[in-house]
This record gives sequence, structure tokens and C-alpha cells, in this order.
Amino acid sequence: MKTFTMTPDQIEKKWILIDAEGVVLGRLASIIAMRLRGKHKATFTPSMDMGDNVIVINAEKVQITGDKREKPNYWHTGHPGGIKSRTTQEILEGKYPERVLTQAVKRMLPGNKLSRQQMTNLRVYAGAEHPHEAQSPEVLDVKSMNPKNTRSA
Repeated sequence: MKTFTMTPDQIEKKWILIDAEGVVLGRLASIIAMRLRGKHKATFTPSMDMGDNVIVINAEKVQITGDKREKPNYWHTGHPGGIKSRTTQEILEGKYPERVLTQAVKRMLPGNKLSRQQMTNLRVYAGAEHPHEAQSPEVLDVKSMNPKNTRSA
């Protein structure tokens, strides 16, 4: 028996819409990362970009458990003494709250060229509006998958 491997012309990509309101950040990011890679498909091929296009709305209303809202996120500017930090709460209340979810998904993918290509299939919006109605995305209800996916607080 031969191992089945997909070819680029056999890949079918869907559009998926996920509402992040009230969903726990880490659980949501792992579901999105799995969809972007295509691991939910029976024909998964590790060396191909066969994941779906994922649209996430209401990213600013994502839930974070424990004290992780007050945990600082560090980065370095590249200049001497250029270490900076900002808490997750400050990022969510800032100008680009969708970056928290984007960074969480990015860190759940392997660090290679293929995952950088797969990240282009992710579109995250802070509010409820998105410009992808023409693609008629299927709604994926993450809240009903597992009761632990939501947080009542």
C-alpha cells in the first residue's frame, strides 16, 4: 500500500468564520492553528499548505484566564537598552487588540516558511465587521465544542 500525498491541484480551501467573543485565548488559538495547517482533514500532508482560510471577528473580546492579563510581553527594538514591555491588558485596550490573538496563533505553528505562508490565510478583526461576505464563510461555533472553551466572568 502506498502513502497518499496531496498535490496542489487537489487541495480545496474553505472559508471559516469564528466569533472570538467570550472564548478562551489559548483554546481558540490552538483550534485556529489546527485549521490553518489542515490537520482536521483526513488528507493532511505536512509539506503542503492545505489549511482553510480563517476569519476571526470580535478579537478584542477574547477571554484570558488567570493573571495572564497582567503578564508583561517583552520585545527588543534592536538598539542597546531597547527592551520594552507591555501587558496583555494594555495591548487589548490599545489600537491593535487583534495582535494578541495573531501572536498566539503564530506561536502555535512551527517556525518555518510553510507556517509563514499559512499565516497569510488568517484574518483577524477587532470588531464584528469583516469584508469577506463574498466568500460566504461557514460559521464554526467554538463555544459549543467544549464547555471549557468559554469563560463566565
